[in-house]
Amino acid sequence: MADFATDPELFGVYVHWPFCAAKCPYCDFNSHVHRGPFDEVAYVDRYIKEIEHQAQLVPDQVVSSIFFGGGTPSLMDPRSVERIISAINQNWRLANNVEITLEANPTSVEQDKFQNYRLAGVNRVSLGVQSLRAEPLAALGRMHSVDEAKKALDLARTTFDRFSYDLIYARPHQTLKEWEEELLEALSIADRHISLYQLTIEEGTRYFDLFQAGKLQMPDSDLGAHFYELTQEICEDHGLPAYEISNHAQPGEESRHNLIYWHYGQYAGIGPGAHGRLVVANKRIATSTERMPFKWAERVDENDIGFVEYDALSRSEQGDEYLLMGLRLKTGIDPLRFQKLAGHPLKSEQIEHLMGIGFIEYLDNGNLRVTDKGFPVLDAVVADLAA
Repeated sequence: MADFATDPELFGVYVHWPFCAAKCPYCDFNSHVHRGPFDEVAYVDRYIKEIEHQAQLVPDQVVSSIFFGGGTPSLMDPRSVERIISAINQNWRLANNVEITLEANPTSVEQDKFQNYRLAGVNRVSLGVQSLRAEPLAALGRMHSVDEAKKALDLARTTFDRFSYDLIYARPHQTLKEWEEELLEALSIADRHISLYQLTIEEGTRYFDLFQAGKLQMPDSDLGAHFYELTQEICEDHGLPAYEISNHAQPGEESRHNLIYWHYGQYAGIGPGAHGRLVVANKRIATSTERMPFKWAERVDENDIGFVEYDALSRSEQGDEYLLMGLRLKTGIDPLRFQKLAGHPLKSEQIEHLMGIGFIEYLDNGNLRVTDKGFPVLDAVVADLAA
């Protein structure tokens, strides 16, 4: 059986569904609100074309994980999900223990589909709860209530083999005490995995505009660090330690799909705005598709693929990406793999400097990882090592 915690050769498929019922003010993902007639069957036909095209580029793969992200994939007809899973299996091959995750919102409309998603082949659901408090839910633009969120979590527990859910913390006006109470409640109803994201202000969002106008008060960097430290401490005490900067799980219950990203494995990106990393003719290729949903459809109709990027990465770029992804993990990176990808070793003077200030450390297996002290300044650590 493949080791999802360490194997960089695993292959995954990311499927992006770009449509949402509403656009959240903090969200910078490729999501679009569509009104009017929509032929979902014909739209999904294009996903199958993209799968067929990419399977020709990287044939004979065994798919370890499929992840339906968005947007809001739980707005899809379960029959569409089943068609896509079937096409992936026909063009590659599903591993016996394949993980198939679908992101869902907790509204009652979407809950009604859970059983049919399970029948379609989905065995793990990731719920975008974001808060267990009514006022923050409204401020975050979420369309579900706290009661709906809790009902969805109960339903996920009984319907799927595994489930996870997301919460956002360090929100405007939130106190450490309020977050502690909410997190303790969240952990009491969690399964074996939970994702906890510190709110960030991203350009192009409604929150960015409000922040720039001085109408949105965010925690300063010191308070943000305290939120992060409190989160780590509570989750560790409750048996869900962080395995990645924002993700917590019981050992063995990590998101297998995301581990492919963080271990710098191969994955195909299907659908509007999807990114991929494929090894074609011994070259690591960065792919991305047209972001606008109906422009993507036109491009697929013309070319059988929505690619707007298909570029071979240089060795230096591969090394930088490996650092950027791998140092998010508590297990860190293998310096020898970095050297193989980048064509040169990590700089010893940079390592010594960062170790001296307590931001990185070596593990017994030789891996290099970021310490708890270094995680709040992860971007700066990565930049120093990549310099």
